[in-house]
Amino acid sequence: MLRLGLTGGIASGKSWVASLLRELDFHVLDADLLGHHLIEPGQAAHEDVGREFGREILRADGSVDRKKLGAIVFADPTRRKRLEEITHPAIGARQQRMLSVLDEEAFEGVVLWDAALLFESGGVAKMDRVVVVFADPETEGRRLMERDGLREAEARARIASQMPIAEKAKLADHVIDNSGTHEETERQLRAVHGALLAELAARRRA
Repeated sequence: MLRLGLTGGIASGKSWVASLLRELDFHVLDADLLGHHLIEPGQAAHEDVGREFGREILRADGSVDRKKLGAIVFADPTRRKRLEEITHPAIGARQQRMLSVLDEEAFEGVVLWDAALLFESGGVAKMDRVVVVFADPETEGRRLMERDGLREAEARARIASQMPIAEKAKLADHVIDNSGTHEETERQLRAVHGALLAELAARRRA
């Protein structure tokens, strides 16, 4: 198989790009959804998150109020790092189990690991290729405010909390600019898709 990491800036449209690649038969594993699942009651990181951040982030049914948790960690880099220390090992362990199953099944396609913190978490070390999706800062900020109902200052803080997108782009094998129209993004995506399939075919022949 070809292990493909997909990452990008917050509100860059990364998840939309992942959905398009899923339609093109890439096997998509979503790290962000997995992280959300692992902090729910009964899951690996739930107790540690509740103990670290307090009862105030828990709803009446014990589930984590991710909006409250987000407000805490995006306002304080130390608290955000602590959350990552709790969740990233659990996400990595689950990812490895998923990849092991695909190995056992002799899967020969492209496995896409969709992860906002691909570089920051060290998950990039497990990838064969990396695609970075970005949007210009104005577009990214506007999308984030519209999507999450944030004020401009809050949106800027969340964008600033991540590794600069220019640095991610320098480390990527492929870069997709999602600042423009869907048609423009899809055109870039088709080129990247074609290049990845060509590489996969070459691996099979080797």
